[in-house]
Amino acid sequence: MNSKYDFHYFQGSTLSDLFAQDITDASYGFILNYPATASWAAYPNRKKYFIQDGSSEATKTSFDKICQKEPWKNLAVLGDRIPGIVIIPPSNSLIGYWQEHFGSHSNRSMMDCSTYLDDLSRSEHFDKLITLFPFDCLKPEKHAVPPDTHYRLLSKFTLDQLGVQCPKYKSYNLHQTNLEDIKLPEFPYLIKTSHGLSGEGTYIIKNPSDLNYCFEEIRKYLDIKLLNTIIVSEFVKNEVQNYCVQFYVNKLGEITLIGTTSQLVTPEGNYLGGLIDYRNTDMSKFFEMIAAIGQYAHKQGYFGVIGFDVLEDRDGQFYAIDANFRVNGSTPLCLQRNTLLALGKEVAKYSTDYRMEGTLDSILVTLKLELDRKDLIILSALEKAKYGKIYTEIYAIVTGETIQQMQHIENKLQDKGLQWLP
Repeated sequence: MNSKYDFHYFQGSTLSDLFAQDITDASYGFILNYPATASWAAYPNRKKYFIQDGSSEATKTSFDKICQKEPWKNLAVLGDRIPGIVIIPPSNSLIGYWQEHFGSHSNRSMMDCSTYLDDLSRSEHFDKLITLFPFDCLKPEKHAVPPDTHYRLLSKFTLDQLGVQCPKYKSYNLHQTNLEDIKLPEFPYLIKTSHGLSGEGTYIIKNPSDLNYCFEEIRKYLDIKLLNTIIVSEFVKNEVQNYCVQFYVNKLGEITLIGTTSQLVTPEGNYLGGLIDYRNTDMSKFFEMIAAIGQYAHKQGYFGVIGFDVLEDRDGQFYAIDANFRVNGSTPLCLQRNTLLALGKEVAKYSTDYRMEGTLDSILVTLKLELDRKDLIILSALEKAKYGKIYTEIYAIVTGETIQQMQHIENKLQDKGLQWLP
């Protein structure tokens, strides 16, 4: 380990245990869903805290992802010390599975999805609310982290202020600079919108066709008034590894390690999930970066989970390419560390793209052996129907003692009907 820093792994397994040290001064809740900008949203973020979640109604991040699958995944590992604000309840079958397999009762506070932000703004029960992203329609003083600060930290153009090596980039306010007047580098390079959700708004530009598509998308965002700023960034060449490094910084600025995943992404840059080796990942190679980002976040008044994405090139150089000041997609995977190591399981993979025919109840029966052995851990499950056939979309973790055993288990699960649809 890097002796300059005395960083240690989190010894718990829930989000509320992570936050416990920082929630004694008031009554806290955790809003588990992101804001949205689609027409179905009761509280669209269209005033100040813009989020790029699709440039048209047809491409907006779906209701079921924002209000069901994603928040339920965090609810699964929330624990009981912080109430999780739930606007669409998970099924009783899913709740029963969580209680049996995670060994703790997640604290849920059900609220009406059409009034919840007004209700929370007026609530005497909740003084402060932890969020993944600031909400336009939640009173600023109700946010656990000041929303202007949080929004600035979440912006892509904050990266070079964090004190870590990152690709060179320039930011452009599109109300001051026309797209056509931006001096672009040679291919390949990246263009990113300021606050893209889950890979949305990140464009890898390798040729004129990519650029035309990117500019079309950006113009759509400008037309619907959901974008002010973009960045144009160098492309990290000769990449050999893509990491997400996660830690918690408390209100005193002290750091607790959560874990490091290798990220599974498509060639287009869309996030598919994470792979983790709990025993053999050496986080000390990231300690300088963790210390710098943690110190910066603390000085800005932030506390909570931070995950930053790092590319390693073939020369062993590390480049931070994104920093997410929130619970990350693979945070629940990292939180399984102590549970799985106690079972001798050192390797695990998280994916949002599993699907299986049948209801969740039938799946819990079919896969009972694997679920009981924690070969498979279900974080989120949503039943759907197509052409009269019921199937279930699943966010899950597949585990193993080694990567080979994990792959063998995944193949056996596939034989039983669990499909991976990246």
